[in-house]
Amino acid sequence: MRQDKNIGKVGKDGHIDFLTRAAYGSGDVACNIVYGMISTLLVLFYTDYAGISPITVGAVMMISRIFDGVSDVIMGFIVSKTKSRWGQSRPWILWMAAPYALGAVLLFTVPHTNEVLQFIYMFITYNFCTTICYTAINLPYGSLSAMMTRNSGERDLLSIFRMGMSPFGRIIAVTFTLPLVKFFGNDQMAWIKCMSIWAVLALILLIVCFARCKENVHIAAREKQGKVSMGKNLKALAKNQYFWAVLLLWTFQGTTQTIVGTILPYYCKYVFHNDSWMYSTLYLIETVVIIIITFLCPLLRRYFAKSRLILMGGILVLSSQFLFMLNPYDYNWCVFTTVLRGIGQAPLSAFIFGMIGDVVEFGQWKTHLRQESFIFSGGSVGAKIGMGASQAVITGILSLCGYIASTGAAVTQPQTVIQGIIGIYVFAPVIVWVFVLIVAFLYRLDKKYPVIMAELGEREARGEM
Repeated sequence: MRQDKNIGKVGKDGHIDFLTRAAYGSGDVACNIVYGMISTLLVLFYTDYAGISPITVGAVMMISRIFDGVSDVIMGFIVSKTKSRWGQSRPWILWMAAPYALGAVLLFTVPHTNEVLQFIYMFITYNFCTTICYTAINLPYGSLSAMMTRNSGERDLLSIFRMGMSPFGRIIAVTFTLPLVKFFGNDQMAWIKCMSIWAVLALILLIVCFARCKENVHIAAREKQGKVSMGKNLKALAKNQYFWAVLLLWTFQGTTQTIVGTILPYYCKYVFHNDSWMYSTLYLIETVVIIIITFLCPLLRRYFAKSRLILMGGILVLSSQFLFMLNPYDYNWCVFTTVLRGIGQAPLSAFIFGMIGDVVEFGQWKTHLRQESFIFSGGSVGAKIGMGASQAVITGILSLCGYIASTGAAVTQPQTVIQGIIGIYVFAPVIVWVFVLIVAFLYRLDKKYPVIMAELGEREARGEM
């Protein structure tokens, strides 16, 4: 039986208490306070407050993804070799919390100098914060859930708490940032002050996550994992077909959030002619809807497989985008379709990390290797590439349309830019979610999982993997 005095302990059935689930979710709140800014408002800051051209911003984002993808694989290998009194994944949350907070503030201290020096500064600070610090926190954080319990239902609940709470990080960062920037003076220093507040909050939440969440799964498969070469790990990963499925789903989820988060402030500013409250309101509405439906998903899970719920949600997302096309200049209509899109996105947000945990078990069953860190790192590569590619494409399209960068002054954009903004907001999510539907339709692990776990139990009882 679980003893309450042992914080983070789980019961024999893998049950995790409410406070530990909430502490685990607080880790992603912390990550999203910073990463929410990076994937949404950072591009707007660069173009409209630091005066950097969209093409330069896009170049930084795209080139950085190459390094970011490599760093994920390297970090997965490092985590698999990590041995400490706190375990494999958990210590990295503590070790990298302060550097991550510092890196977040440095993103907004771009010097007002020539564009070459600005490019160099952006590249260094962006990669310090995302390629190094974020990777060294978020990847171990993600793999930690598979090390806390082997109970698939409990992992689903950890995923639901993670994805139900993580939007609060984006709400803090995105919804309140623009009003605070206005309050602090609507200049670059205002952004630095605002980000400093968010960075301190993220640091505190990461420490809470570290303090409460413990690694409780200790099996022979993982002990052997630390002795396996990088090449053998990658070969085993390549054979895991469901790894590729969840990699794509995680990529599409991150890509959708980045597309909407990046282009929506431009939409509100130049199509709705409001750069103060409209974006914050729309983002808050969609995020709250996602949170509510995410916490309702366990009830729906009783009747439908995870992949089927994602499939139904994808159909609703596509419907919302097609409905929006009927009246793209009306703010109230935008609110209505935003609510529909939020409902549709919730199942993917709720279950994606639980599905990744299932893939860890499937990989052990198929290849006799347990690869928490490698599977989470591989999935993270896709998510980051999707984010970087989408931001690069968005800034590239804006540049081709003739976007005029500024340092805070009011600018009238040409009509080609306005049409480009509308086109990106309307059609880019449609393209992404068509692929979500295809992957979700072909996904079959939900049905196979009970048999796989039963066979793994028999193997481990015999001392096998």
